[in-house]
Amino acid sequence: MVVVVLVAVLVWAFRPAAVPADFGTVQRGTLQVTVEDEGRTRVRDRYVVSAPVPGRMQRIELDPGDPVTARKTILARFQPTDPTLLDVRTRAELEARVRAAESAVGAARADRERVEAELKFAQSDLSRMRELAAVGAIAKRELEAAEQHATALARAAESARFAISTAEHQLELARASLTQTRAGSAAAIPLYSPIDGVVLRVLQESAVVVATGQPLLEVGNLRDLEIVADLLSTEAVSVQPGQPVSVEQWGGGSPLKGRVRLIEPSGFTKISALGVEEQRVNVVIDLVEPRRVWESLGDGYRVEVRIIVWSKDDVLKVPTSSLFRQGTDWAVYKVIDGRAAVQQLEIGQRNGLEAEVLEGLAEGEQIVVYPGDAIQHGVRLVSRSAG
Repeated sequence: MVVVVLVAVLVWAFRPAAVPADFGTVQRGTLQVTVEDEGRTRVRDRYVVSAPVPGRMQRIELDPGDPVTARKTILARFQPTDPTLLDVRTRAELEARVRAAESAVGAARADRERVEAELKFAQSDLSRMRELAAVGAIAKRELEAAEQHATALARAAESARFAISTAEHQLELARASLTQTRAGSAAAIPLYSPIDGVVLRVLQESAVVVATGQPLLEVGNLRDLEIVADLLSTEAVSVQPGQPVSVEQWGGGSPLKGRVRLIEPSGFTKISALGVEEQRVNVVIDLVEPRRVWESLGDGYRVEVRIIVWSKDDVLKVPTSSLFRQGTDWAVYKVIDGRAAVQQLEIGQRNGLEAEVLEGLAEGEQIVVYPGDAIQHGVRLVSRSAG
C-alpha cells in the first residue's frame, strides 16, 4: 500500500505542468467581409475655366469658397493685348507704305477721271452717229463700232471706281498698322460661371497676358460630392456596384453611409510608401446620407472607407486568431476535458477578426485563442486569466 501511494505521489510530482492559454467559444452571429482603404472626396463635376481668347486678363477678385451663379457671376475679364511696339525702322517702313497707298489712291482717282472723260466723249459721239445713221449718212458698221467703244469705256469706268475703293482700303490698312492703341481703352470681355456652385481653386490670380486655353480657376458644386478610393486590384475584383460602404474617420461623430457606384475598368501603377509598385483601381462611392449630415466635407478631404463585400446573419464563426495550418487544412485546438485536441475545419468566408466555420465545430464548444508553440495535442491547459 505504501508503495502504491509513493508511486502516485511521484507521478503527480513529475507530470507536465498545465500550459496557460486564452480560451474562446464557438458562436453564431453576423459576419461581414470588408475591403478597407483610404479614400478622398471630390466634386463629381469639376469645371476648369480657361481663357476663351488670347488677351490681357484683369486681376481675378474671387477667392476659393466664394459662391458663383451660372451665367451671372463674372469669373474673369479680358481685354485685347497691346499692339507690338514699333521701332524706328519699322515705323519708317510703315509710314512709307502709307505714302505709297496715298499715291495709289491718287493714281486710281486720276485714272477714273480719264476714263469718265473718254466715256463722256464717246457717248456724245455715239449720239451724233445715231442721227447720221438715221438719214443714211454713215454705214451701219460704223454705228456698231461706236456703240461697242462706248460700252467698253463704261465698263472701264466701273473698274476704275473699284480700283479707287481697293486703293482706299489699302490706305486704311497701312494707317492702321501705325496705330498704337492701349488695351485699357477697349471694352473688357466678361467670362461667366458655367454652373451654380463655389470657387474651388484660383489658378491664375494676378493680371497677366494669357493664351487661348490657359486654365484660370476651377469651380464645382459641393452639394454633389463623391468619394474615390484606389484599391489594390486583387481587392477590387471582389467589389460590385451597389455594395454598401461605411465612411469612417471623416471628422464627424459617426460613420457615413455610402454605396459603390463604379469600379473603373482601367487600373494604374502606384508606388507605395515602401517603394513597392502596386496595381490600383479607382472605386467611386456615392454618399447616401442627407447633405446636412456631411455638409462640413469639402473637395479633396481624406476619409477611410469600409466596403462590405459579403454579409450574412446566423453564421457559425470562430476568431481568426485561433486558426493555424495543418498541412493544407485549417485547424484549431479544441478544449476537451481540460486538454488541447487538434480539430480540422472547413472554413468559408473570413475577415481580419472572424472566420465562418462550415464543418468541424459546433456552437458553444471551447477553443484556444492565440495558440503558442507550447500548446500541442494532448497537453493540459489552464486559463490564462485564472492564473
